[in-house]
Amino acid sequence: MVIDINLTGQFLCMREAVRRFRTQPKGGRPARSAGAIIAMSSVHEIIPWAGHLNYASAKGGVRMLTRSLAQEVAADGIRVNAVAPGAIRTPINKEAWDSEEALTKLLRLIPYGRIGEPEDVARAVLWLASDAADYVTGTTLFVDGGMSLYPEFRDNG
Repeated sequence: MVIDINLTGQFLCMREAVRRFRTQPKGGRPARSAGAIIAMSSVHEIIPWAGHLNYASAKGGVRMLTRSLAQEVAADGIRVNAVAPGAIRTPINKEAWDSEEALTKLLRLIPYGRIGEPEDVARAVLWLASDAADYVTGTTLFVDGGMSLYPEFRDNG
């Protein structure tokens, strides 16, 4: 089920978006894009997560889906990118931040020193969808406060 939702579901949505965008003319200047597709990934597209193989594998698949589709449809003027949140203050991971002890443990993984807010992710998605990101395709934007920088190596490992 996790792979169905996190990978297959995004594949099906992307496929339909491409079909629709291909029927639209490319935009005029400054935007040249016929459309922008933004996948929802996770820091676990690159950070392994023992005990959560299905989730980490699905997000790794989203990374390759994003890159491969971007390569396939770039000539059609369709941009494909992903956003990869780290620890975001949402109800789904409340146990990781709802006590002082849990938050202290979590913040050791975040070099920037704070948990992300849903608005942090929303602003990244908004930028990737905007004309300001017209020359960006095939990449993942990490919104993670540095989680993907392997913070355990901050002090030279």
